[in-house]
Amino acid sequence: MKIVEPTAATVAEAAALLREGKLVAFPTETVYGLGGDATNERAVAAIFEAKGRPEFNPLISHVLDVQSAQELVRWNDTAEMLAARFWPGPLTLVLPRAKGSPIALLATAGLDTAAVRAPAHPVAQALIRAAGRPIAAPSANRSGAVSPTRAEHVAESLGDRVPLILDGGPCKVGLESTVLDLSTAKSTLLRPGGATREAIEAVIGPVALSDALPTGNAARKSPGQLESHYAPARPVRLDATSVGADEGLLAFGPAPPAGAMLTYNLSPSGDLAEAAANLFAQLRALDRPGIGRIAVMPIPETGLGLAINDRLRRAAADDGAGARG
Repeated sequence: MKIVEPTAATVAEAAALLREGKLVAFPTETVYGLGGDATNERAVAAIFEAKGRPEFNPLISHVLDVQSAQELVRWNDTAEMLAARFWPGPLTLVLPRAKGSPIALLATAGLDTAAVRAPAHPVAQALIRAAGRPIAAPSANRSGAVSPTRAEHVAESLGDRVPLILDGGPCKVGLESTVLDLSTAKSTLLRPGGATREAIEAVIGPVALSDALPTGNAARKSPGQLESHYAPARPVRLDATSVGADEGLLAFGPAPPAGAMLTYNLSPSGDLAEAAANLFAQLRALDRPGIGRIAVMPIPETGLGLAINDRLRRAAADDGAGARG
């Protein structure tokens, strides 16, 4: 495994690895992705193996633009409006597979739908262009662990499972993409993320929320629908208004409670965009020996707060129902 700056030469090297069916980690505006050729079943299988990822959890195929997406999925007017507003950017669209779609079945968990996104990061765009094919890319970490927002996070989580990491610096958004299902008559939010529900509804009108998570090994239409996900090794306590001496505190706002063993503040000013960008890095920083539990202060359920709280609830899911207060 090696970490390299994204130059023309290293991007070409990464693209060559992808065409050979190997894996490459690269930055997007959301989080770092573990990329493989989305049209190559064996490359997709290597992604699952490297992450220890359940095969019923589908992958997002990253493309350059609408024209590229239309080769993979059956496009519609709603997708056209959303892509005009949000692409390139942190919005993933789930649509029916196009006839003859080259996306590997394993990448879509065997479903008749596929998830596509055009990332905004220039390194991601350069890599897709150089590879000449869609890149399947979940977050570049072991499955269920905290998502990586820096190249060193990828190295810590995956090590030699990925031969090359393109280091594009910290991710600007720091939170996975929003996933919107457009495969049925009702547009449905499957995963909140970097594009807010309010912004989406300003373009296409009301959006439904997914009623329930699939159970057992049932196929998911979207990544991030496992009940326990994004989980650090330490148990997580939500909605904390006080903190114990053996706890690490993930704070939010100007007045965090005192007494924690270690405190990181997602945003001292209460800025949700800043909090989203800091979320995974600070969770990682608190997930260390000596800390008994991670206490998390309440986060507003508005705008990006919806996505932040979704990740935190999943992080807490391994600790029973997730302790609160």
